[in-house]
Amino acid sequence: MSKIHKTKAAKPRAYLVGVEFRNNAHKRKAALSLQASLEELALLCDTAGLDVVGQMTQVLDSPNPNTYIGAGKVEELLAWKKAEDFEIVVFDDELSPRHQRELEELLGMGTTLLDRTALILDIFAQHASTREGSLQVELAQYEYRLPRLTRMWTHLARQAGGGAGGAGSGGVGLRGPGETQLEIDRRLIRDRITKLKHDLEKVQQQRAQQRQQRKRSEIPVVAIVGYTNAGKSTLINALTKAGVLAADQLFATLDPTTRRVRLPRGHEILLTDTVGFIQKLPTQLVAAFRATLEETVEADALLHVVDITHPNAAEQAETVMETLDGLGAGNKPMIIALNKADKRSPERIALDENASPEGHSLPEASGILSEGVPVSALKHTGLDHLLSEIESVLFERLIPIKVRLPFKAGDLMSMLRRAGNIESEIPEETGMLIEARIPGRLLDSFKMYLIK
Repeated sequence: MSKIHKTKAAKPRAYLVGVEFRNNAHKRKAALSLQASLEELALLCDTAGLDVVGQMTQVLDSPNPNTYIGAGKVEELLAWKKAEDFEIVVFDDELSPRHQRELEELLGMGTTLLDRTALILDIFAQHASTREGSLQVELAQYEYRLPRLTRMWTHLARQAGGGAGGAGSGGVGLRGPGETQLEIDRRLIRDRITKLKHDLEKVQQQRAQQRQQRKRSEIPVVAIVGYTNAGKSTLINALTKAGVLAADQLFATLDPTTRRVRLPRGHEILLTDTVGFIQKLPTQLVAAFRATLEETVEADALLHVVDITHPNAAEQAETVMETLDGLGAGNKPMIIALNKADKRSPERIALDENASPEGHSLPEASGILSEGVPVSALKHTGLDHLLSEIESVLFERLIPIKVRLPFKAGDLMSMLRRAGNIESEIPEETGMLIEARIPGRLLDSFKMYLIK
């Protein structure tokens, strides 16, 4: 009897499209170059289970109003489709509903069109493992799909539009079944979005209560942030034995993990892992993951993990900082962990300290990385130095403040006496005028009473 050998199903074949714009109004706002961005898009495709078989690029003054790329490039894309037999076309930027409709019409049946946003949403849907993560991803997907529903029902609209009174002719009772189905779908999706937002508000309230409990315990919280696949999960595992999934792929983990860590001089902190960032992170995801991302806003300090071996390390760090600024967390005390330092050969270090032939900006050239701590989360090297740096930032580096505390703010006065150094106290009619030095992590607690 012959043996039956199981074979893996072939991955869907994908073709990438990237565009660079000359016009300032349309130039890419991303930190990465077009080619580096397409390399990242290929990694996203691999994470989503796609096999990339080729790519094309184009330089334009502005997007084509109909097809985003020009008519000639559409013809070239069709020729490559025939030659390479791919089923999926992935654009590196988010396409408008009109661009998607026009391109799908030209590419024909059997070809799926994705943009960068849809691809990232799909990856998040694959990796969401908790109820909270699933709710967040589902909300982002529906908000992305809602304005793009029309193309799903165009065949029904055409069937109803053959004669007078067909779809698009207007008038009560004269609309075609396609438009009717579209309205039903839109209403159902809006209802689902409302329900998801309501459920996520409950999650946000629970998170707020948990944060209040942490603040009452006065144990500082450090949020781990960084570009996706920089090694955040590996680092929290190394520091806490948390057992978080650590895979060599983008967005391997989405759900936050919090663990207690003891620092070298005996202080304790809570270390929280957060979702990884990426250039052009979809706005729908930022909004949907608001409750999770608020961990960075409410944290006492940030531990920014950077893959120092990546050729675009500085650009990735810049993207993370821009995202943090957008969340309102850009001014937090920050410790930089230069991860995977064990993989840097002497030749690579020498190259990084000079000019890069690829034209990438270098980690050493970035002010963000100039004072980072070299570590290897995988080899567990440099971790003691990193923990000492965290302890120094949280407990030992004091900043001067001048505050007017009302008598009712007794809890803040107690905090000042325990964690800070009071230099002067002047009694006033309604409270105390105080000059002191405090750890930067406590600054947010006093911001409403600060005297500039």
